[in-house]
This record gives sequence, structure tokens and C-alpha cells, in this order.
Amino acid sequence: MATHFASRPEAEPRPGGPGLRRRMATDMVGTGVLWLATALTVGVLLWVLGYAAVQGFRYLGPEFLTSTPPGDPSRAGGGFLNGIIGSLIVVGLATVVAVPLGVGAAVYVVEYGGRLARAVDFLTDLLIGIPAIVTGAFVYALWVTRFGFSGYAGAISLALVMLPLIVRATAEILCLVPRDLREAGLALGVTPARTIVSVVLPTAMGGITTGIMLAVARAMGETAPLLLTALGNDLFVETHPDHRMSTLSLQIFSNAITGFEAAQARAWAGALTLVILVLLCTAVARFVARRSSVTGAR
Repeated sequence: MATHFASRPEAEPRPGGPGLRRRMATDMVGTGVLWLATALTVGVLLWVLGYAAVQGFRYLGPEFLTSTPPGDPSRAGGGFLNGIIGSLIVVGLATVVAVPLGVGAAVYVVEYGGRLARAVDFLTDLLIGIPAIVTGAFVYALWVTRFGFSGYAGAISLALVMLPLIVRATAEILCLVPRDLREAGLALGVTPARTIVSVVLPTAMGGITTGIMLAVARAMGETAPLLLTALGNDLFVETHPDHRMSTLSLQIFSNAITGFEAAQARAWAGALTLVILVLLCTAVARFVARRSSVTGAR
């Protein structure tokens, strides 16, 4: 006579068994590693910012923001007014060039696609990975050898640094815009171009602005491409981009490599000023991102 055996309860995984304990142990180890990595990252950032603040506040003052460096780098006093003004001009020109090109390229890649869009996407990834000094050498070969060192050359090099960052950030934000909004515009008989201008871009404007501000912060701290393009001018304030111009990053570099304590003190004050400007750009980007309906929905 056949005998049917019921399934044994012992064959089922029991709560609190070895498998569960192993998964809990793995989870605890993974969580601990993540916490350690986060603590190390935050610690390094705080250490860098704190050290720059301690060294910079020793010299930073009204005179530093309103005067130019002394003719003799070994003398104390003076400031980086020409570098601050030069940074605002050069980075401002670079932003004027990079923003429309970057946003337009991102719109074409996301909204239209095709072979050209794939090529633009590939070139964007390539430009992001190219060192900034290579970009400076490229502008030097094409522009500086013909027209000389100038603020325009520096702006072009920084625009090339900013361009792929703006394209990538804008493309990612545009991909987050719900397709229903596009389809609603098309259903009303609106052309695709008008839908992009009137619906898609306003919806993603907060995220696009965030990407632009982060690219501006990146360009503000670049030194290598400016050494081959703007070159610097520590003697007086230069406001015409057709001439050699100083920036904060160039003045920090030129003063830091000297053996004079006064020049190195000015370099630390300039570094703190640059950090403050970058933090302001980042804070503006974060503020705009919180007000964006696209980034806020993520």
C-alpha cells in the first residue's frame, strides 16, 4: 500500500536561522563600510576647508579685496582685486559662450536623437575626460599663437571646460521631464519646437540652472588652461578681455610657488576667497534645485 508523506516543517527555512543571521551580518558590515567612507569623505572636506579658512583669515581683509599686489612679491600688503575682477569677467564670458551651446546640444540629443545626437553624446563623454591642460594647449595652438594671450583666450578655454558639464547635466534633467507633458503639447497641435521652448525647458529650468552653476564653480577654480591662454597680469586691474588678464586661480598659483612668506599669505587669502565664491555658486545651485519641480520629484 502506497504511503504519502506530508512535507516536513523542518525543511522550511526557520526564522532566525543561519541564512538570516548571515544576511544581517553582511548588512551590518556593508552599512559600517558606507558610514566609514562617508565619515572619511566629510572629514577630508572639512579638513581642507578648515585649513584654508584658518590660513586665509590671517590675511583676508578689506585691503585684500580692494587693492592689487605690490610690485615686490616679498612685501606684505596688497590684495587680489585684479584677480577677482578678472575671474568674474573671464568666467562670465565663458558662461555666455557655453550655456547656449550646451543647453542647445542637450536639447538636440534628448529631444531629437539620431546619428548626430549619438556623435554629440560621444564627444561630450570624451571632453569630460580630457584634462583641462589639454584644452588650454588646444586654445593656445588655435588662438594664442595668432592673437596673443588675452581674456578672450581664457574664456574660450574655460567655455570648453564648462561645455560638456552643461550638456551632460542638462540632458539628464531633460530625461526626467515626464513624457506626458510633451504628448499633451503635441495633442493640442503645438509644434515640437514650441513644446520644447514653452513646456519642457521651463519645467526643467531649475535643474538646468543647477548644472550651469556647478559648471561655473568648476571653471572658477581652473588654473591649467589659463596659464596657456590668459597668462595673468599682476601689475594693475585689467578690464578689457583683449589683453592679458589675471584670475584668482592664476594669482594663487603665482604667489604660492614663490619662496616669500608675504606672497604665500596672499595665496592663502586668495584660496579662501575662491572657496567662498565656489561655495556661493554651489549654494545657489542647491537652492534652485530645491525649487525645481523636476529635481524635487526625484
